[in-house]
Amino acid sequence: MEVFEVIEKRRSVRKYKPSSVSNEDLKRILEAARLAPSAGNRQPWRFIVVRTSERKKLLAKAARNQMFLADAGVIIVALADAEASLKWCKQDVMIAVEHLVLASASLGYGTCWIGAFEEEQVKQLLGIPEELAVVALLPIGVPDERPQAKPRKSFSEIFFEEEYNRPLKL
Repeated sequence: MEVFEVIEKRRSVRKYKPSSVSNEDLKRILEAARLAPSAGNRQPWRFIVVRTSERKKLLAKAARNQMFLADAGVIIVALADAEASLKWCKQDVMIAVEHLVLASASLGYGTCWIGAFEEEQVKQLLGIPEELAVVALLPIGVPDERPQAKPRKSFSEIFFEEEYNRPLKL
């Protein structure tokens, strides 16, 4: 798929078929995150790939009982290393996660950003060192739903020219 088509068709998926993500596809998806830009090229991200059923269920419970996570083929746990880039580490990780999202969508997989979770539970479950922050959980799997596009704000509501509230003329 062409990048604009991927962006237009991507949806947050909360229902997955009981299928795995192939190792070949997973490697391509992870490579997209590895290639993401970061402030000063510090690459302050680390990712834990969770594929076992039991651990996915425990992560889903730590994510405030969003049990649909456990049905995804894989859950990627995105971590930020503040020692590598104190000021921008979380933003950099978010860029890399969006690369994961778009790469997954381009291969036909569904994803859903998860920001609601109990960080200490996730850290304990996965043996994450205290100095790393859990930024997001990202289930990736074969969609078992096709959510409709949600309404978007109009172009004129969000883009301005030279200063706030001056309509952008294109």
